[in-house]
Amino acid sequence: MSEITVEVTSRARDVADDKPWVGRFRPWHWLLVALAVGLVVGIFRDGLAGMLAAWEREEYSHGYMLPLVAAFLVWQKSTLLARMPFETSWLGVLVTFFGLFVYVAGELGTLYTVIQYGLLITLGGLLLSFMGIRAFRLILPAYVLLFFTVPLPNFLYNNLSSQLQLISSELGVAVIRLFGIPVFLEGNVIDLGNYQLQVVEACSGLRYLFPLTALGFIAAVLFRGAMWKKVVLFLSTLPITVLMNSFRIGVIGVLVNYQGIGMAEGFLHDFEGWIVFMSCAALLVLEMALLARLGRNRMPLADAFSIDGPPPLPSAVNLVYRRVPVSFIAVLPVLLVVAVVSQMAPPREEIIPERPEFVFFPGAMGDWRGRVDQLEKQYVDALKFDDYLLSDYRNATGGQINLYVAYYASQRKGASVHSPKSCLPGGGWRIQELSQREIKGPGIGDRRLSVNRSLIQMGDERLLVYYWFQQRGRMMTNEYLVKWFLFWDAMTRHRTDGALVRVTTPVPVGADVAELDALLSDFINMIAGPLQRFIPE
Repeated sequence: MSEITVEVTSRARDVADDKPWVGRFRPWHWLLVALAVGLVVGIFRDGLAGMLAAWEREEYSHGYMLPLVAAFLVWQKSTLLARMPFETSWLGVLVTFFGLFVYVAGELGTLYTVIQYGLLITLGGLLLSFMGIRAFRLILPAYVLLFFTVPLPNFLYNNLSSQLQLISSELGVAVIRLFGIPVFLEGNVIDLGNYQLQVVEACSGLRYLFPLTALGFIAAVLFRGAMWKKVVLFLSTLPITVLMNSFRIGVIGVLVNYQGIGMAEGFLHDFEGWIVFMSCAALLVLEMALLARLGRNRMPLADAFSIDGPPPLPSAVNLVYRRVPVSFIAVLPVLLVVAVVSQMAPPREEIIPERPEFVFFPGAMGDWRGRVDQLEKQYVDALKFDDYLLSDYRNATGGQINLYVAYYASQRKGASVHSPKSCLPGGGWRIQELSQREIKGPGIGDRRLSVNRSLIQMGDERLLVYYWFQQRGRMMTNEYLVKWFLFWDAMTRHRTDGALVRVTTPVPVGADVAELDALLSDFINMIAGPLQRFIPE
């Protein structure tokens, strides 16, 4: 038996045996809890500030409510917690240490997302060390809910957004065709003839998906039913969001076709968004009503889903003062040391290397002559790069190559390279082939260069695309490996700069693709040297 159980039992012998006991902490014990909370806030202040800033965005604005809902879920268990012994848990100490290790890694890498996950891990370790495993299980759903407050890492957000844009565009066009309206879809561009609608990132459905998944998790926690019903309820939030967002896009297309482009802008556009979210919530309620009627334990929705407070304690109870678990006392000096060191340590300044701007990139190289082009503002705003090059090169024999380079001076606060594998389908291109290819020649700094090779098609037009990620002296083809070295270099070199390099050439009907491969390889060997000046190692 644990120390707290022994204490409870021994005190219980001194009072009437027929009265239930209720555990309480002394006032000075709560001062220790307040000290622990203050130390955690001081340690993770930068991560908390970044989280609050993320909550200003529409897709994460529900973050303000989730801690309050988590507190309510804990309050619902307050009667059970009052009757449960709090035990020493050395597992909680280990989890706290791991959370602080994640914090240190995040600080060294100057990456807010890592710090924020370190905060939640540390909080879980503290709760375990303070309550013990059995009591912690009671509040586990409330603790898990807090993970919905952390914004997704940027590269996962971008990939998810790109996929949802494509799915929503295709289903939205299907809705438009149900009304007998002729429509053509190229990637995320819905062509109605007189009007074209661009399904941009804001229309991907993430503004509904993130709050709806949190709402679905809360509903699953409060739903009184079998575990499989709770899982179905939570997982259904994704298809509900996609279908309703697609229906919204389709309705906008129908309204634009009959009433003009103004139907896709302004107040009506935003109001439709509110209607969609409320409709998604209504579908969740309908789903709960159906699930409550399935299986052996059938019940009406009012019984299956009701928000009740904690059951009252008996009128006559024995008050038993708890002991603070030794495991909780053990983590306090560790938190104090980390808090003091974090306050005294000088801020880690990210190194932004000096480099010339792409406006000085050579327009004439060998037989090639380049003409600089510009991206439309909507793409510049979405990609969030610090500098870019978009140039069309031609040679005397009729060769055509488009060179695009997007450079990021810092990738720590959300802006990062977008993989063409995710972006090209949004423009209507279908990836027919995707492989890796090693470029023969001098390479870059006597290193062979491997690239991603993709053959894409839209209608009758085909393009051969080579691209790679040139990051702080490394040339990589795997976007996940890019993220690892981004974290590693942020810790060890204080740098997160890097670029995406993409070269493209048309593939006419009947063209020899092998010759075009050789053309791109030769061009890459030619630009490899100049690129080193503009993308620092």
